[in-house]
Amino acid sequence: MTKLLKSIFAYVSLQLDILRFRILGYIMRRFLRSAMIVFSWFVVPYSRYTNIKVIRRKLPPIRSHLLEIPAVDLAKLIRTRKIKSEEVVEAYIERCRQVNPLINAIVQDRFEEALEEAREIDNVIAMGINSVESMEEHTPLLGIPVTVKESIAVKGMTNQAGRVFKTPQIAKSDAPVVEQIKRCGGIIMLVSNTPELCLLWETYNNVTGQTKNPYDLKRTPGGSSGGEAALLASGASLLGLTSDIGGSSRLPAMFSGIWGHKPTPYAVSFRGHHPTSDFPKWGDFFTIAPMTRYAKDLPLLLKCMSDPTGPKLTLDKEISAHGIRFFFMDNDGPSGMMRPLSRDLHAAINRVASDFNAERVNIRKMKWSLDISLSAMLTMKNIETIYHKTEEGEQPKTVCKETVKYFFGCSDSILPSVIFGHLQNFMKIIPNSRHKHLASIIEALKTEFKEMLGNDGVFLYPTFPNTAHQHYQIYHKLLEPMYMAIFNTLGLPVTNCMIGLDHRNLPMGIQVVANPGQDHLCLAVAREMERRYGGWVRPPSEDSHSSSSNSNGGGNGGGNGASSSSKQRG
Repeated sequence: MTKLLKSIFAYVSLQLDILRFRILGYIMRRFLRSAMIVFSWFVVPYSRYTNIKVIRRKLPPIRSHLLEIPAVDLAKLIRTRKIKSEEVVEAYIERCRQVNPLINAIVQDRFEEALEEAREIDNVIAMGINSVESMEEHTPLLGIPVTVKESIAVKGMTNQAGRVFKTPQIAKSDAPVVEQIKRCGGIIMLVSNTPELCLLWETYNNVTGQTKNPYDLKRTPGGSSGGEAALLASGASLLGLTSDIGGSSRLPAMFSGIWGHKPTPYAVSFRGHHPTSDFPKWGDFFTIAPMTRYAKDLPLLLKCMSDPTGPKLTLDKEISAHGIRFFFMDNDGPSGMMRPLSRDLHAAINRVASDFNAERVNIRKMKWSLDISLSAMLTMKNIETIYHKTEEGEQPKTVCKETVKYFFGCSDSILPSVIFGHLQNFMKIIPNSRHKHLASIIEALKTEFKEMLGNDGVFLYPTFPNTAHQHYQIYHKLLEPMYMAIFNTLGLPVTNCMIGLDHRNLPMGIQVVANPGQDHLCLAVAREMERRYGGWVRPPSEDSHSSSSNSNGGGNGGGNGASSSSKQRG
């Protein structure tokens, strides 16, 4: 009898815990969604007001044919002496000087040093010391210009991730990934803009200012890798080193019509980046990531970036998209937490799903994307914030004091950096039982994806519910980045792929997700999507009436909805 009573008591306690978990989740969801609505009342008018000052201008047209050659082909032309690295670097420097006054993406350049390095490379190639085959194997990026997000350390360059310091913070050594790019022959041209400490999905700070979208200067290129995305999209860069913890590489890639890949955790070294953390599982969520203008360049750049001591990726493995199984969802499940897709994006994603014969699935646990991502990321300890690392001799900042200073216009920081401390403190008052329950959902989701995708499947999922919005409007869309952050939480490789333009001629994107170590599947699908839908489209320029003439049949997101079968999961 006693055992029976204990069993009944345990069962009732478990059911009460589950009920409390669901009630707390419901309250938090309704509160956050309501908060976003209230924020929109202030954010949207402010965004429109600030855009009154932005002059409607277009970029200068791309004149040099060298700017439109993929890195894979360009490197071969340099190795075989068809063109000189110096010519290529000069063309990109000229393009940077043309567009940066409009997009404001460059924090600091090293143009003269890059030109000198290019001349040295040309001289070595002309001497014939190494065979073409040897150069291709050991220095596959020889003579190719590369740009780097300013939060990644490049020796001798500024490295303060958009923070205001009295004394400029200069990198004393290269990040490991930058060392690898240099060993592969890449030429670092500059470091690009990022929001303060990479804590926002737009790109502005109080040091360099605001970066603008090449397709429409009134709109954001996204963040936190917005500087890289803007340069790549405007033809001022070809290969970029970025970072990703909650979509920081993928959202800018989508908003700017290019390609961004979040690799398998630890496949690329995360050392040499601000912010950082000594939290043991930091690398589970954060990674340095490749961004390219052409999908065919992603495998080359990722191979050069890969950590020799990390998980081995089979990037040289030839695979056809026809041998890949496809699954897809076009929403976050039954939660209703994230806003639905725009009409153009919904049509485009369903068209892509139909084109690849994707099976519609309903992964019910995806409704917890927001809860599990916030729980996992905001409970990590010792993350570098404005409240931790300070200048020598400066007193540490406190959350309350910095908040007051911000609202009186006296803070050196932007709003996300200030409120991050409040979010961390809020997570501390959430019952530990809830964090444990959410952790169990993470493990269940990992298992579900592992079983569903295997080693030959990919999952198609929205990157964001709308194309590039006007500056600052992310502040009433702070829940929607969970479309991306969920895959950092699950530790899955994922690529943003360009799938055409919407009715405003703004780029649309979709995420392609695979199991850990299966990055080559994402990249194979990216190349096939580039072949089918055309990939990068030149932004509107001063001598063009419409960028739509540069788009292709897949550029307007039309087509019928997917006719694939529906399957319930989870």
